[in-house]
Amino acid sequence: MAKSTSTDFVLRPFEGLPGEPDWVAFREIVPAATGTARTTKEYGGHPVVVVTMLPGAFTAMHRPDGTVLLAVQGAPSSGDLSRDLAGALLEALDAEPGTAVQAKPSDGPRLQDILDLAVPFAVTVHDDYEFWVDATAERSAEVDASLAEAAEATIPTVRLGSVQHAYWCRMSREFLRWARTEDEDAVVDALARLHAQRESALQLADGGEGRFLGMFRAAGLVVPVWELPAGTEAADVEQPAAELGARLEAALAVTEPLDANQRRARAGIVSRQVTLR
Repeated sequence: MAKSTSTDFVLRPFEGLPGEPDWVAFREIVPAATGTARTTKEYGGHPVVVVTMLPGAFTAMHRPDGTVLLAVQGAPSSGDLSRDLAGALLEALDAEPGTAVQAKPSDGPRLQDILDLAVPFAVTVHDDYEFWVDATAERSAEVDASLAEAAEATIPTVRLGSVQHAYWCRMSREFLRWARTEDEDAVVDALARLHAQRESALQLADGGEGRFLGMFRAAGLVVPVWELPAGTEAADVEQPAAELGARLEAALAVTEPLDANQRRARAGIVSRQVTLR
């Protein structure tokens, strides 16, 4: 991975971090979640709670109880989101407890420089934002109302256990969104091979299918999306996702050129792609 400068645009700002696809999911598709991190000894060896978002669109917070939180959503980027987030995190670590920090362009180190890369990014998806506050502190009615309002607007989301970096969510319909670390062309080719063979759908136990819709790009990764039959629960997708994952891995291993049907399928997939920031 080439080193960046403060003026470079970095397509994959989370590349090299444990759980890169989950960092991307925190940034783009998961409303309420926390992940584990820790700074290196050089930067104090301090535990960090990585979160999807913080109140007031702040980027980092040094809670009164001493807990330091870093939010991935909402932070503007000067070109290298990792560097800007690292700057906000270092500022929060040095700040007095009870301080919130907003990200700004940074010339300092990146997350990859200040976080201990041996610490796994263990993800917990929440249905509320209680992680914003110190559980032992006194709570005002205003704080409780704010938390309740935020939770009410949260899209139900579940991280699957049968495969990595895949998230079920319920909006107007149910969807599965699956962040991938492989090269974009390789993922598109593999899905085109499956789509041409009518094997790109999630085959549910009740005979229903989760239809492959397409994919979007986010923070340098591609995220394929499947639309699920109405009422499909996350548990219903676990085994079908594992089976689809095996088919996808097999398709990724194929090195032969695409045939005519597969090329047509590929063109359809590419035509439906969108990029998020």
